[in-house]
Amino acid sequence: MPNKNAPPLTSVILCGGSGTRLWPLSRKSFPKQFVPLLGRKSLLELTLERAASVSHGAPPLFVAAQEHRFMVTDILQSMKLGGEIILEPVPRNTAAAIALAALYAFRSGDEMLLFCPADHHIPDADAFSRVVHQGLAAASSGAIVTFGVRPIFPSTAYGYIRQGRRLDAHTFEAARFIEKPDAESARQLVLSGDALWNSGIFLSSAGTMLAALEKHAPDILGVCRSAMKNAERDASPSGHLFVRPDATLFASCRSQSIDYAVMEAYDKVVVLPFEGQWSDVGSWNAVAALAEADEDGNRVQGQGWAHLSRNTFIHAPCRPVVALGTSDLLLVDTPDAVLVVHQDAVERVKDVVMLLEKDRCAQALTHRKVARPWGWYDAIDAGKGFQVKRIGVKPGAALSLQKHFHRAEHWVVVKGRAEVVRGEETLLLDENQSTYIPVGVVHRLKNPTDDELEIIEIQSGDYLGEDDIVRIEDVYGRRTPSPDPGSAGPDDGRSRSESR
Repeated sequence: MPNKNAPPLTSVILCGGSGTRLWPLSRKSFPKQFVPLLGRKSLLELTLERAASVSHGAPPLFVAAQEHRFMVTDILQSMKLGGEIILEPVPRNTAAAIALAALYAFRSGDEMLLFCPADHHIPDADAFSRVVHQGLAAASSGAIVTFGVRPIFPSTAYGYIRQGRRLDAHTFEAARFIEKPDAESARQLVLSGDALWNSGIFLSSAGTMLAALEKHAPDILGVCRSAMKNAERDASPSGHLFVRPDATLFASCRSQSIDYAVMEAYDKVVVLPFEGQWSDVGSWNAVAALAEADEDGNRVQGQGWAHLSRNTFIHAPCRPVVALGTSDLLLVDTPDAVLVVHQDAVERVKDVVMLLEKDRCAQALTHRKVARPWGWYDAIDAGKGFQVKRIGVKPGAALSLQKHFHRAEHWVVVKGRAEVVRGEETLLLDENQSTYIPVGVVHRLKNPTDDELEIIEIQSGDYLGEDDIVRIEDVYGRRTPSPDPGSAGPDDGRSRSESR
């Protein structure tokens, strides 16, 4: 068991990620760390459970994308956890994210920090906690400790760390970092017996990490220091603290991974082998490996059937999906997109997402069902001049007070009770009651009860993009997407922004 007298340890949860490698289940607006991949839990929830064990319940520190801030607070609320959240205005890779966290933590003293990606799967939390605490002595002496996973097959999807000389019962020098190798190189690394998969998890004091950045990536640290000096702080509606680095300054930061920026050059990096199960869940093959296989190697999640098939994976949470006579395929079904891919091509899924985005396909970025700080909406149907949505509002939550220049809205309550501001009126609507919001009328939808509220919204107008909105009041601190009432975009009903 971990030593209760060990120095205080703060888990830094790195929540960045574009959501492209597990498309169509994850999207840029809903990356894999937030997706309920294992049972009903997301990888972020599982990471927080693991971090609580390692840190003895100390509140974590997050580095997350600005657009994902309310997804983080929703999960923290559901788990009844505190935590402070540094919001990256733009993605700048792990070196900058780690620099922001180390700078913020160092204000309170030279804390011991465990930098954890939010999207890894480590089922044996106790074994992970033990190996982290085995590394505390080395980290306290000024080393950066990383954790290498004993490889079970020659993977070309992971980086590797070559072990150097043994330093004590648990730690080795990190002799060399090797980026993702080709198949033959990966095979030779595994056969060597001294190569470990690079987990991307690091342990050090805040001061040690800052000194390493100062030596090997002073430009990244300098930009982050300036951006944090001008950082703004505000509380979310849930009470969690948002820390907002200066967006203009941070945008000028060089984008580089911490491995390239620091680890490959720093002279005091040590590695601890981790013998437990680990996955970065970085591809559909990795997701498939988490499911139990039948005698033909088929793996099924949800409503899938594999008949006369071999080595076929089916992810079908919404409806029946049948694979007949298939081999070595992965089938992933979601309400608005389907992926069929050979297992040898899963590393190219991100390339397909880039093509979809180039072609302005909305499904490259967002799901049909979109999370919002006040709840969610599901775009059920759309056509020229109309769009239909289901909208769910959390107990006590409210959409912004707003108006539209191009669309009218008809609301029908199908579950719960709604409080509606419509111009100068305030209405209370129960199930099966409705109201109409003409173009240009100021309005707001609120759930005044302790139960869920759902409505059906029918939009009609010459432009139905989510950027046709002027916010007058908003408790979530969001800004109006487009100030130009005369500029209507293409009427595809699929434009997405930080709406409502």
